[in-house]
Amino acid sequence: MKVIPISASAGICGFESPAADYIELPLSLDQLLIEHPCATFIGRAAGDSMQGVGIFDGDILIIDRHLQAKHLDIIVANFNGEFVCKILDLEQRQLCSANEQYQAVDIHQYDDFCIEGVVSRSIRCHRPSYLLHTV
Repeated sequence: MKVIPISASAGICGFESPAADYIELPLSLDQLLIEHPCATFIGRAAGDSMQGVGIFDGDILIIDRHLQAKHLDIIVANFNGEFVCKILDLEQRQLCSANEQYQAVDIHQYDDFCIEGVVSRSIRCHRPSYLLHTV
């Protein structure tokens, strides 16, 4: 992958083309984003309950099953048959949202609850995916 090392700040009017001075770096998104390839899967966030931690509707989540979930980690879990992305409160045994509009949900003994993995990264697409596939 060829990388063009530029930086742009808000309000910039223009800059000379960096294409003439590109350098080739051994850069891999897999290496940058995924620590445990054999235990990692990717999902897409839905809804607005995690906006307070920077996860928005449509964001791509990198979920690591190798990581042991800790208090206040962002996790993906199967909760009573529904996949959810929430903050894990181990002390209160709750699944918490990062949006004040949603209340925390208690995890009871009778609930079907299984942590699928810890969200290690999230990726925001700044252009809707339906625009990326048009010619």
